Amino acid sequence: MLAAHEPSGRLVTQRGLFGGPSELVSDDLYAQVTRGVAHRDRDKVAIEPSATVSMNTYFGRFPASYWQRWTVVREVSVELIARGSGRLTVGASDFEGVSRTVASKQLTGEDGPVVLTAKIDRFLDGGALWLDIETDVDERLTIERVRWTVEPPETLRPTSVVICTCNRADDCINTLTALADDPEALEVLDAIYVADQGNDTVDSRPLFADVSKRLDKKLNYIQQPNLGGAAGFTRGLFETAKQSDHANVLFMDDDVLLEPDIAIRMTAFANRTSHPVIVGGQMLNLLHPNYLHVGAEYADLENLAPGQVTEGALFNADLLGVDEETGQPNRQEKRVDAGYNGWWSCLIPTEIVQEVGYPLPVFFQWDDAEYGYRARAAGFPTVTLPGAAVWHADFSWKDWDDWHRYFNLRNSLITAALHSHFDTKHIARVLASHMARYMLTMQYGLTATMLKAIEDFLVGPEILRDGGAAAVGEIRKLRAQYPETVRHRPDEVPGMRSGELEIVPAGATPRLKRAVLLKRVVHQLLGKHRHEKGAISLDDAAWWHVSLFDSVAVTDASQEGVRLRKYDRDLMFKLGKQTAALLRRFMNEGNIAQQRYKDAMPELTSRENWARLYRL
Repeated sequence: MLAAHEPSGRLVTQRGLFGGPSELVSDDLYAQVTRGVAHRDRDKVAIEPSATVSMNTYFGRFPASYWQRWTVVREVSVELIARGSGRLTVGASDFEGVSRTVASKQLTGEDGPVVLTAKIDRFLDGGALWLDIETDVDERLTIERVRWTVEPPETLRPTSVVICTCNRADDCINTLTALADDPEALEVLDAIYVADQGNDTVDSRPLFADVSKRLDKKLNYIQQPNLGGAAGFTRGLFETAKQSDHANVLFMDDDVLLEPDIAIRMTAFANRTSHPVIVGGQMLNLLHPNYLHVGAEYADLENLAPGQVTEGALFNADLLGVDEETGQPNRQEKRVDAGYNGWWSCLIPTEIVQEVGYPLPVFFQWDDAEYGYRARAAGFPTVTLPGAAVWHADFSWKDWDDWHRYFNLRNSLITAALHSHFDTKHIARVLASHMARYMLTMQYGLTATMLKAIEDFLVGPEILRDGGAAAVGEIRKLRAQYPETVRHRPDEVPGMRSGELEIVPAGATPRLKRAVLLKRVVHQLLGKHRHEKGAISLDDAAWWHVSLFDSVAVTDASQEGVRLRKYDRDLMFKLGKQTAALLRRFMNEGNIAQQRYKDAMPELTSRENWARLYRL
C-alpha cells in the first residue's frame, strides 16, 4: 500500500552536485571553476588556494522564481559539510539576470555542517539562487553534501516512477541501474513500475536479476500488450491509483540518460505546491549534452503545431554558451509558463487523474499535449521546472518521413478537436499547405500517410477502441508501397558509390514563397525539371530546392543514410485528387467528428476502458 509518510527532517529540494552521472556530461553544467584550481567529484569539491567555484549553472541553480510562484515555501536553506577556510556566498538574480548577494559566511578552519538561509520573496517574474565558493591565498576548502532544503509539509506524498519500454531492454536496464546506484534519489520513491510492451523483454537480460534484487519490493515489473507510450505511462497512474488517492506518478522514458536528482527535485516541488499541478522535467539533447531542448513549450492547436516555444524561454540553447544577441550566458532568468510538458519526464498527481480522467488511448504522439490541455481546462496547470532534466535523443535527428507521422497528425486533429474552436476551413488550408510541399518534394508515402491519418480521424472515436494497435501495422504496410520511405546506405545507391551523383547546394530562400510554390507546381505538372538527378544534404532539403529534381538522394535526418526520391507524375495526380476530395470531406464532416470525440471522452479516458485494453 502506498501511503503518505512523516518527514524525518527538512525536505531536500535538490542536491548541489559538482559533476554529472556520466563522463559524457560536462561537469560545468553543475559547477564551474571560474578562478584557480579545484577538484570536482559528484558530491564533493576540493578547492585550492586563490580559487573560485560557482554553482550559478544549469543544475546548480535553485529555481527560486518557480518556488515563489507555485509553492507555499518562502525560505530555503543551503546545508553542507565544510572542511577548511574560505567564503561561501549565496547569490541571486532577477528576471533581467542582474545578480546580488543575499547571504554570505566566512569559514575559518571549519570542520562540520554549515547552513546559509535565503528568502524566496523577490523572484515572482524570474530569478534564481546559487552558491559560490571562494578561497584566498593560503586557504584550502573542501565542500561536500550540499543540499537545498525547505520546511516539509506535515506528511509527504508517496511517489511512483513509471518507465514505459518496448524492445529497448538494455536502455531500460541502464535507467533502472541509475536509480539503484543512487540511494538518496531512490529513497524518495515508493514504487517503480516498468510497463514492458515488447517481445524482447527486460527480464530476459542477465542484469535484470541483479537490479531487481537491488530495487527489492519497490520494483513492479509488468508485461502488457503493445499499446504505445500512452498505455505504458498510463499503467503507472492505473496501478498507483489502486493504492493511494494522493500520490505523485513520475513518468520516465526508458532510453534517457538519467540524472537521478530529477526524482528529488520534482517530488519535493510537488509536495510543496499550493495546489496540485503537473510538474514537467526539461530535456537536454543526448547527442549534444550541453544543449537544452526548450525551457517551456505550448501547442498551436489549430495549426496542428506542437513544441512551440513560450515567449522568453530558452530553445536549443547551449547551456555553456552565451546568447548571440546579448552576449550573456544562456540561463533561464525569466519565469515562463508552459502549455504542456513532454513525457520524457513528467509528474502527475493522482488528484488530477480523479478530476479529469486517464490519458487518451492514442498509442503515442500528442498524448502529453492533450492531457496537459485537458488538465489546464480543469484548473491544473503545467509547470516546467528548470534544473530538473534528463538527456533524451535529439528530436532534430529523427526524420519526419516516418510511420510516427500518422499518429502525430491524427492525434493532433483529435487534440485540436477537443481543446480548440476547430475551424475546419482553416485547418484544411494548413493540411493542404503541408500536402502540397510533400508532393512537390516527391514524398508520396508521407502524403499517403497523412491522408490515412485524416481519414481515420473522421472515422471518429471508434478508431481508438484498440488503443492504436491495428493502426501500427496498417500504416507500415501502406508506407511499404512507397520506395522513398526506405532509408539506404550511401554505398548501396548507384551513382553515390562512384561519386557521380554530385551534391547540388540550394540557393537562397525565396522571398516570394507563394509565387515560387505555384511555379514549382506548374513545372511538375508539365514534367519540367532543372536537374535530372543529384544529391542534397539535409540542410538544403527545402521544398523549393528538392522540387527542381527528377530524381534525388536526400540525406536522412538521422545522418545514417539517404532517401531516394523520384518524380512520378501519375502518382502526384492521384494523390492530389485524393487530397482535394478528402479535405472537402474534412470541412464538411470535421465538426461532426469533433462532437463525437467530445462525447466519447468520459468513456475513452475511464479506468474501465484502460482495464479492458490491458486485458485485466
